[in-house]
Amino acid sequence: MRPMTASVRRKAAKIKLLLLDVDGVLTDGRIIIDDRGVETKQFHVRDGQGIALLKRAGVEIGFMTGRSSAVVRLRAKDLGVDLVYQGVANKLACYAKIKRRRGLKDEQIAYVGDDLIDLPVLLRAGLAFSVADGWPGLSSSVDYVTAAAGGQGAVREVAELLLKAQGSWPKLLLR
Repeated sequence: MRPMTASVRRKAAKIKLLLLDVDGVLTDGRIIIDDRGVETKQFHVRDGQGIALLKRAGVEIGFMTGRSSAVVRLRAKDLGVDLVYQGVANKLACYAKIKRRRGLKDEQIAYVGDDLIDLPVLLRAGLAFSVADGWPGLSSSVDYVTAAAGGQGAVREVAELLLKAQGSWPKLLLR
């Protein structure tokens, strides 16, 4: 994990909802389709553990992805993530809908993205993250770039950062 600046720490302390892109954030970005048309993706167990820790600390999690996939629905169910938006063409409009429905302000929402389609949301969210192997053009528009690549523990890194900034990390370690 990279050092957390004072600005990131202040922003992270306010987060109530973490929204995640899927392909390239929760996965390494590769999409595998077999000869029967069955799509598979790989998820990292530590990212799932990070999501579970955030949920225990009272931070809501949501997935917002441009693609639609049964695999994403299954992973969300496995992790107890109910806020799942797939096939999203306009992520900023979806973000606004989620924010309105949850009664949140921008500063209470963090977003993790990896590519150009995520930029509008990254510019709006209260705390913006990109993964280490994300599109290089995002780095100047986000608050924090993870040391880990997408699908390789980047979400866990974000989870630990949020939990430490909110003072929940020590309590969760004692459980």
